[in-house]
Amino acid sequence: METHVSWLTQFVNQHLGNFALSLLAALHIHPSNPATPIPENVVMSMVVFVIGVLGALWLRPRLSVDNPGGVQQVAEMLITNPIGFGIRDLLDEYVQHGGRRYMAMVGSVSVFILLANLLSLFPAFSAPTAEKAVPLGCAIVTFLYFNWQGIKHHSVGYYLLTFAGSPRKLGDWLLGILLFPVELFSTCVRVLSLTARLWANIFASDLVYVIFLGLLIKPALWGWEKSPALGIALGVFPAIIPLAFIGLHMFVAIIQTYVFTLLPALYLGIATADEH
Repeated sequence: METHVSWLTQFVNQHLGNFALSLLAALHIHPSNPATPIPENVVMSMVVFVIGVLGALWLRPRLSVDNPGGVQQVAEMLITNPIGFGIRDLLDEYVQHGGRRYMAMVGSVSVFILLANLLSLFPAFSAPTAEKAVPLGCAIVTFLYFNWQGIKHHSVGYYLLTFAGSPRKLGDWLLGILLFPVELFSTCVRVLSLTARLWANIFASDLVYVIFLGLLIKPALWGWEKSPALGIALGVFPAIIPLAFIGLHMFVAIIQTYVFTLLPALYLGIATADEH
């Protein structure tokens, strides 16, 4: 059960909760908290989706080759930049066969994760990626996608043979029998590694921010009880020091987005490579 429920989640459940309960009952699914059948992470994921769609619709008619605005330049930096940090840069580097055709899918997941990671910087919102279900969903989509592209590129039979090292000789086949289950297991474990890495880092970043903010607020409240002047003086720290943790959270959010872009690009490159 989620311990934090924002006003927005309460509002959504107040108006759509009965519909959600009816739908879940029809699917024989019992929510962990019937009072909020639409959980916090689902509501926040929808907020991220709406922000992404509205942002794209707002930016599209303002795109310019001759006079790009600040928002366009930031968006272009997500795609490609001089240090090779962008989505297209990673696909070009790790995918042999026209990696740019995978950009729509990889880019959509990356932008969603970036916005989701940064959402908790705003009051009354929380990062949906701090809840295990959201990183797991992104990891499953990524897992299905790169395997499907591998099957499309090789065919089902040959793609399965790549897990055995694409054997050609008798000795290769004997080694492939041992190699196949290991490679298959390591590929499936990628879902867990993608999920745990993203969830643990964002959850920890949010937790550190909340803990230190709570520790800094308590002295200010104590000082206010003694004297308003003392409370204001001690309140400077809760107002200023959290800026460092906000910067740290932004850094973690960007790095985890980069990792969740780098690894899918690498997995696509492995799945569609002609030689393994």
